[in-house]
Amino acid sequence: MKLPAARGPVSAALIDVLSGKSRVLPSRLVTVDDEDLHLTLFVCYELAYRGWDGVDDDWEWDPGVLRLRAAAERHFEAMLHELAGPPEPVDLETVPARLREIADDDDGPSLSGYLRGRASHQQFREFVMHRSVYHLREADPHTWAIPRLGGDAKAALIEIQLDEYGNGVTDRMHQELFKQTMRWFDLDLTYGAYVDSVGAATLATNNLMSLFGLHRSRRGAIIGHLAAYEMTSTQPNRSYGNGLRRLGGDADATAFYDEHVEADAVHEQIAAHDLAGSFARAEPHLAGDVLFGARCALALDARWAQGLLDAWSSGRSSLYTEPTVGSLAA
Repeated sequence: MKLPAARGPVSAALIDVLSGKSRVLPSRLVTVDDEDLHLTLFVCYELAYRGWDGVDDDWEWDPGVLRLRAAAERHFEAMLHELAGPPEPVDLETVPARLREIADDDDGPSLSGYLRGRASHQQFREFVMHRSVYHLREADPHTWAIPRLGGDAKAALIEIQLDEYGNGVTDRMHQELFKQTMRWFDLDLTYGAYVDSVGAATLATNNLMSLFGLHRSRRGAIIGHLAAYEMTSTQPNRSYGNGLRRLGGDADATAFYDEHVEADAVHEQIAAHDLAGSFARAEPHLAGDVLFGARCALALDARWAQGLLDAWSSGRSSLYTEPTVGSLAA
């Protein structure tokens, strides 16, 4: 993946260092807005995934990059605590039921309803561009948790992930199925092709998974994140598929969404009980983190969805537009 264009002084300094144009990383984050913050985090995190074109793999563990990433994560986590509340102690036996309550109480904007019944071809195409940032590496952030678990929770996570990866059949991997949807919209199938096209809210939903997945200390939160996704995705994916059919999408174009309608109905129970419930019993001191991860997932997704709907209702594109020079200054 090509390094993206910077969105502020911090991401500019990081990208310059990684591309060999500079040797100086910022020592602290003082004037950083959402676009600069989340692009900085995304660039740092991608070093642990497939990396950046022309960037040495050793940068993944560079102490300076890790210090910068940690500083950016502190900003991000402060925002998460404001948005979703901090982790709190919880009766471990109630974790599956509490997850159900969080999912049922989710009152975020109905982006899926809009895409099902009203979205234009261009608006649905933009939606697919936003989601490609995650779906082309779907399941990878949650897979970081596998070596950090044991027993029933580990087995449950592996069961879910096997489906995500097509049970070893490349064409059935959800990452590959999504390419069929992208192909129908005549989009670039290259991994990370639209990072430059999406704004901070989209990057934040991806950074959340990396924040939780890459830190062993946040293993409870990544489990809660996955549970929230599995427990709230069946109906939206049905709507996405029906909306795409309304626009003339064929079976290949809707295969990704249709697959999730069936798979996630099964995953919902596994994620809530076999994964999250078993994890809470095995590590009761992290039971509250499971619920925190679920709340964060739904809160950031709601914020992202509202941004798309607000843009479309005002006749604007939902894609990122580079601000005028100087507008990132604090």
